[in-house]
Amino acid sequence: MLDDRKIVVLQTLIEQYIATGEPVSSAAIAKESGLAVSTATIRNDLTSLEAEGYLLQPHTSAGRLPTAKGYRYYVDHSEPGHLRRGTQNRINSFFSSVQLELSRLLKATTELVADETTYPAVVLGPGLGGDKIRGVHVVQTGTRTILVVLVTVNGQVSQDIVSLRDDVQEPIVSEVEGLLAELVVGHSIPEAAARYAEQEIVTSPAATVILDRAFEAVVRSDHSTRQIYVGGTARMASVWEDVSTVNRVLEVLEREATLLALMISTHPGTSIRIGEEIPGPAGRDLAVVSSSYELAGGSAGSIGVVGPMAMDYRRTIKIIEEVRDGLVDRLGS
Repeated sequence: MLDDRKIVVLQTLIEQYIATGEPVSSAAIAKESGLAVSTATIRNDLTSLEAEGYLLQPHTSAGRLPTAKGYRYYVDHSEPGHLRRGTQNRINSFFSSVQLELSRLLKATTELVADETTYPAVVLGPGLGGDKIRGVHVVQTGTRTILVVLVTVNGQVSQDIVSLRDDVQEPIVSEVEGLLAELVVGHSIPEAAARYAEQEIVTSPAATVILDRAFEAVVRSDHSTRQIYVGGTARMASVWEDVSTVNRVLEVLEREATLLALMISTHPGTSIRIGEEIPGPAGRDLAVVSSSYELAGGSAGSIGVVGPMAMDYRRTIKIIEEVRDGLVDRLGS
């Protein structure tokens, strides 16, 4: 555990490095930190922080810069920053004046986030997962194919064609539709999954096989109905001067499965992933800040940015959370 002085030294160094992009010296820390100690004492603290893996020194005569471990400690022990009045007013004005249908609103939200943070932004639209299911239909489309259709109380629709190994007869399809309706209607997909796991369903072997395949389509519908919106990619050259880094970020943004893994959080609220915490080799010197939102009826999505490891975390977190709250208020009104 770091003592109070080392915490201040680390926080000051990281904030100076974020602001300047240059390795930070002990003299700069002494000037900016407000610590009433000598530069020699600060140098000793820097040496200790480096030995513990929070910092590194690119050259013996240079200052130091943070490692992923240093950023993680900083993020875990910092509060969101405060926004300037102009930034807050732009966010408030956007949500009070915009009149767009959902998909266009979410796309416009990515541009708002990218404008205010300067980083590429991602909005994950709400899927069916948290929405209550109003109706389910199973329709035979071929001798070995069925169509599973879900309709939610909020009007979202999912359709999935399921291929079967053996020929199927219409009476069995109707039976499966009835069984599926008993399981899912009036419930969200997670609730239906829990019911499906707990209940012992008595039916014929042929119907059981089809019911299993149909329910797989129900579970799959949560991800398949999620739309991903990306904004701010035109500004990437101003964030990363190195073309290879820009290409790696584009690789992350273009892979739908990677974005889903980044943006779907296992817990509510704001999540920060740094360096190797990002799936795949492309994220080794990147950071992702995202925050989940929940709409009426339980549908959920998330908002986030992909940026450099040396991003302004406190300001970025505050912007993401303010935009998240504005989006929830707008969609809930």
